[in-house]
Amino acid sequence: MRVRQAAVAGQFYPVSAGEIESMFNRFNEVLEESIEDPKLLETETRAVIVPHAGYIYSGFTANAAHRLLGNSGIDRVVVIGPSHRVFLSGTSVSEFDIFETPLGDLPIDKTFAVEIIKRFGFGFVPQAHQEHSTEVQMPFIKRYLPDARVVEMVYGDEDPKNLASVIEWLLKDDTTGVVISTDLSHYYDINRAKMLDSICLDAVSRLDPAALHRGCEACGKIGVEAMLIAAKRLGLEPMILDYRTSADATGDESQVVGYMSTAFV
Repeated sequence: MRVRQAAVAGQFYPVSAGEIESMFNRFNEVLEESIEDPKLLETETRAVIVPHAGYIYSGFTANAAHRLLGNSGIDRVVVIGPSHRVFLSGTSVSEFDIFETPLGDLPIDKTFAVEIIKRFGFGFVPQAHQEHSTEVQMPFIKRYLPDARVVEMVYGDEDPKNLASVIEWLLKDDTTGVVISTDLSHYYDINRAKMLDSICLDAVSRLDPAALHRGCEACGKIGVEAMLIAAKRLGLEPMILDYRTSADATGDESQVVGYMSTAFV
């Protein structure tokens, strides 16, 4: 039994299950207090874009999307994120058996992972899977879809059109969901960050992949572009759920990181 051990617990999110649950509960309290139409919380989606920073910075934003993903009752979640630590030519699909989280382990759908590898010509690079962009999503999945199986995909130098074909194929199975992981701009002052992030938000809201190349600086732009291409083909509509920057948590507006979450319905 090969375990994909948690690599960033205690850094990006707490090691303690109780602390994580407390954070999730607080995120939901704030969400329920602030949302104008409570019925939106009943929205079902099988495809979301979420951030991957530390929970104190982007957890609220990610939680809004994962909560709606949980409404779908899907059996399998494929998490797709950019590689930050290892250079990759293409995409690596995890062939581990178990994904460790403080809230309990998630079974990896290894049979399905192998099918993706064979169908789309991917590989498995184990060292690429010590990756926070995918890992930080797993406690959310364990919370909102506790019986789901997961597949972890980490990409490097990948063609968005190739990844879009994968996402389209995945979403044609109504038991499967897709999580696209990305943060937005990094370490600009608040005004510059919001200007750059507005390019990303506008591209997503209009399902315009080409617009991402007019200044969007998302670290997971390849995954976002792939999602937009697939959404257009599948007739899905984007619903931007939240946007904020690290300044909302720290108060420091001199060097911020941007975060967005979106559901496709």
